[in-house]
Amino acid sequence: MFPKLISLGSFFLPTYGVLVALAFLAGLWVTVRLARLEHLPAEKISNLAVYCALAGLLGGKLFMFLFDFQEYWQHPDRIFSLETLQAAGVYQGGFLLAFVTAIVYLRRNHLPLGRTFDAFAPGLSLGHAIGRIGCFSAGCCWGKPTHLPWAITFTRPDAHELTDVPLNVPLHPTQLYESAINLLIFWMLWRRIHKPHRDGEVFGWYLLFYSTARFFIEFVRNHEQSLEFGLSLTQWISLGTLLIGLWLLRPVARTQSQV
Repeated sequence: MFPKLISLGSFFLPTYGVLVALAFLAGLWVTVRLARLEHLPAEKISNLAVYCALAGLLGGKLFMFLFDFQEYWQHPDRIFSLETLQAAGVYQGGFLLAFVTAIVYLRRNHLPLGRTFDAFAPGLSLGHAIGRIGCFSAGCCWGKPTHLPWAITFTRPDAHELTDVPLNVPLHPTQLYESAINLLIFWMLWRRIHKPHRDGEVFGWYLLFYSTARFFIEFVRNHEQSLEFGLSLTQWISLGTLLIGLWLLRPVARTQSQV
């Protein structure tokens, strides 16, 4: 697609990196705005967003090493390579480490868990939607070969050099699938948070929607992970976060059934 926004000799500004930065700023703007709606201190929420972003980057890389452990074990020099630095990492790994970081931060600052996670959920979806456009531009996170009418074909050699995406092969546009779904999730969560809700309910809906979507997208996404009982590690993580989402929504479902 368009992996390099600006190229000057050997230096280039990656489109992916620019879009990830925009994704963070867009998500932060939404989160701070919703924090005020949830009567949360905007400054502490902004600080938390930065800590979570850093933890997300670290967690994504750590899980990438874990999922491709044998490859990095055999070629340890790749850990510090430019290719690894530019890689997006594993979203679930970043999400889980950011989640743990948030819990520690919220406990130390005496902030409510449920309401804070609710304020973050829509911005997280919006940022993820923008970030996946960055993946599409770079060529990473590509799908399996397909002959569907909406298949996309990568042809730029620099995209292949950066991400190893296969060239001249029609592929599922999994990056666009995920971007569109996250945008839809953002819209649904934005509407829900402006209505009366229990603490943690909006975040529960986020986990339910995204985990379900990611589980099924994995069937048409290319990955080198080994399968465990027919499912990828990403799918098993998605099932785990789906159960957490259902648990968060359980009191809501019980209350609604009594109405």
